[in-house]
Amino acid sequence: MSIFDVFDRISQNSHAPQGKIEYIIAGLGNPGMQYEGTRHNAGFCTLETLATQMGESISRLKFKGKTAEVNINGVRCLLLEPTTYMNNSGESIVQALEFYKLDTSRLIVVYDDISLEPGKLRIRRKGSHGGHNGMRSIIELTGKDDFPRIKMGVGKKPHPDYDLAKWVLGKFSKEDMEKFKSAAENACECIKLMVQGKTDEAMNKFNS
Repeated sequence: MSIFDVFDRISQNSHAPQGKIEYIIAGLGNPGMQYEGTRHNAGFCTLETLATQMGESISRLKFKGKTAEVNINGVRCLLLEPTTYMNNSGESIVQALEFYKLDTSRLIVVYDDISLEPGKLRIRRKGSHGGHNGMRSIIELTGKDDFPRIKMGVGKKPHPDYDLAKWVLGKFSKEDMEKFKSAAENACECIKLMVQGKTDEAMNKFNS
């Protein structure tokens, strides 16, 4: 058997997705071990859940972020975790959109929302950044706000005077983490529907 036959066999047996990237699914958060499990990293956590379901690891460094390519029911998608820190998330996402020549309608962003309780999620087809700095960066750099997004509930501050940065950079309680994990599983189901053009179905089934 020649070396070419070996490569051909490897290619035939590969489970890597084939064809053009059709969707970019971005989860927002901050890189570094000190931020793992924090409320602000809800987007990262959700994407890790999806990658695990798909038997992939989000580890390839590209577009100022960590990436993985997955095939979701025949739709080839790029999972993207920007490593720019939250406030510059748009830099990573714009690079990926431009590279694959995709419009923002082919972008799904997953991020934390303090207006929703842990265990809840909400899908929106478009909208403002709502004070979220990661979303602010994406909207400013793409010049558009008409892209779908999934807001993951992380709970509101315990009282109005509580420092917001301290809250979102804090970690879930054990009880809230269990609720969030359930919501992350639901968000993965939402994504699987959304990339097939079934956003309405996902909204009707999972929106809080």
